[in-house]
Amino acid sequence: MDFICDNVEANVFNTWFTILEPLSLENNTLLIQAPSSFVVEYIEDNYLNEFQTAVRKCFGTGINVNYNIIVDKKNSQSTTVRSQEFQPTQIKSSKPMGNVAPHATDAPQVQDLDSMLNPKYSFDNFIEGYSNKMARIAGETIAQNPANTSFNPLFIHGSSGVGKTHLLNAIGMKIKELYPEKRVLYVSSHLFHVQYIDAIRSNNLNDFIHFYQTIDVLIIDDMQELSGFPRTTNTFFHIFNHLHQSHKQLIMSCDRHPKDLKDIEERLITRFKWGLVAELEKPDLALRKEILKDKTTKDGLEVSDDVIDFIAENVTDSIRDLEGIVVSLMAYSTFYNKEINLELAQQILFKNNKKEDKPLTIETIINKVCDYYDIPIDAIQTKSRKHEIVQVRQISMYLAKKHLDYSTSKIGAYIGKRDHATVLHACNIVRDQLQVDRNFRKDVENINEALELCNINSFFDYITTVVDMFSSMKWKEKIKCLFEQGIIALILICIFAIIGVIGYEIVWSLLQFLPDSVYYPIYNIIHTIYLVIAIIVGIVVFLLAVSVFVEPTSKLTSTGLFAKSIS
Repeated sequence: MDFICDNVEANVFNTWFTILEPLSLENNTLLIQAPSSFVVEYIEDNYLNEFQTAVRKCFGTGINVNYNIIVDKKNSQSTTVRSQEFQPTQIKSSKPMGNVAPHATDAPQVQDLDSMLNPKYSFDNFIEGYSNKMARIAGETIAQNPANTSFNPLFIHGSSGVGKTHLLNAIGMKIKELYPEKRVLYVSSHLFHVQYIDAIRSNNLNDFIHFYQTIDVLIIDDMQELSGFPRTTNTFFHIFNHLHQSHKQLIMSCDRHPKDLKDIEERLITRFKWGLVAELEKPDLALRKEILKDKTTKDGLEVSDDVIDFIAENVTDSIRDLEGIVVSLMAYSTFYNKEINLELAQQILFKNNKKEDKPLTIETIINKVCDYYDIPIDAIQTKSRKHEIVQVRQISMYLAKKHLDYSTSKIGAYIGKRDHATVLHACNIVRDQLQVDRNFRKDVENINEALELCNINSFFDYITTVVDMFSSMKWKEKIKCLFEQGIIALILICIFAIIGVIGYEIVWSLLQFLPDSVYYPIYNIIHTIYLVIAIIVGIVVFLLAVSVFVEPTSKLTSTGLFAKSIS
């Protein structure tokens, strides 16, 4: 230990090496006690040279190292494992097989297997930061020695756009580079489910299972997509068990922690937590800056630090958003021959983010749909199978999925306490009916337009939205609405004008009795107020008329439109 203490930093020695305890040396095998397998793996991954030199210096050459790892402190239970670094790795020879789906009892052989990995995702372009350090280190450890670490399975979770898919592909590509003989397969859970359904339909379920049982490293992306499919998850459970018991590596990703998964059996969730559960957090400020610098450099863009800082401070949720902003900068700079400066970055961020803060809620969508069809809100929360109620429920699910960043499970919980599969089925039903039923499509469009008018953040956005909607109408509809609503607008203008004239005359007559020194100042003030009110009334009437133009069948009342225009 003295040799190691002299060759590593003091904090490293105190953290990792003081907890090791030599137990015995028998038959050229050194037994060392360690508190966990994670400690062993970390030391051999990061300080192997110092450790090997210390062993040779103290005990000579030809020494094997075993670790006595404590697994149960209360009962003083432990297990002995061999060091993977002090013994040569043995490669098993196998008889080559043909390019067919092998049987589960056959040893997996090298085949022309498409791993479905994306070669552009690697550790070389995976920018490391505090938010992803743990997951990256775990991934690199697995890539160096797949299935021989305590990180099996590796379950990576995090929100959308934080780099889960990148990391999974990077692990797979590194394993393929270091172990070309291994069968590595990357597949999304959606594709796994589709393959399972096809296998059922074609009566090839055994071949499907046998194929997956021959994989050495199975990488599954977006595990949450298996929620609500019990037969698929049951099949995956058996594949998982076989691979894990056969000392094959499993790597998975998900948008949430295993404990938060719904509609998946507990026995499978507990297996997800068997190995390491690592979170990919949203990138912090330092990491966002590094990602932006790396992206701009690779794209050949000259971007100043103030632009980098501005983007990093304002785009905080997703790495994809950061990369999208850089692409927009490059496009605007190229197409419009503009210099990439702070002003251009501000313009692009405003255009990308002006509609992100949506005031819409799932309650608003439900209310709009129910109002349109004159269905009580409580009715869609029941288990009624009446056609009109089912249709309102399905449209609400479809529009909620379209307008809100909600999971299908969350939407189902809000609307009738339905499950994930029911929401997906409802969305598919609505999409299909939109293609073949013109009246149904018109109803959904009217409701959607009403929701878009609710989704307005400023007076300017309101005018822009209204004008866009009006311009998209057919000329026949425009003329009809102009004629009908023009009469209403004319009547309102006349009413406001009469009220204004009467009020003006009353005030005029009252002011006649005042002295000139008081009369003229008051007269000028009232005259100015009158002009301002007249202008406001004109704008309100205009917005009222145009609002009715774009929603002639939306069931919005004139009072409601008037209030909206005032706001």
